[in-house]
Amino acid sequence: MTYPANSPEEYISIIPEDKKEAISKLREIILNNIPDGYQETMSYGMIGYVVPKTIYPNGYHCDTKLPLPFISIAAQKNHISLYHLGIYANQEILNWFVSEYSKVSKTKLDIGKGCIRFKKTENIPFQLIEELVKKISVQEWINTYETNIKPNK
Repeated sequence: MTYPANSPEEYISIIPEDKKEAISKLREIILNNIPDGYQETMSYGMIGYVVPKTIYPNGYHCDTKLPLPFISIAAQKNHISLYHLGIYANQEILNWFVSEYSKVSKTKLDIGKGCIRFKKTENIPFQLIEELVKKISVQEWINTYETNIKPNK
């Protein structure tokens, strides 16, 4: 579900009440732990964290006018989504996350290609997400993106 917001603050103000606290906490965790260089923005109708074009002028291959995405958070109709492209592109990070998730949660991990879904906000492993957010620097993400995702041109 997309919300017509121009800023993260506006996004949080218009999402359903039952998701505001969790999205706010995820945002705070990301802002306090993401490595230097990433920029918070609105991206694809979600709160996004990107590599700005001042650092990576090539931008995102799907639309080179856009900065390179890394993490996004969204309030969906039936869940909260955390999109982490590092999990999608780096098998080692994915394996680590899956292993650690099973240690901290009794719920089944609902994960797709880079998207982690939480149907109940009380099941969000905030401390694990804090660790995940810290794992990939801007330069490591650019290198991973160019090696594993970006089509050769």
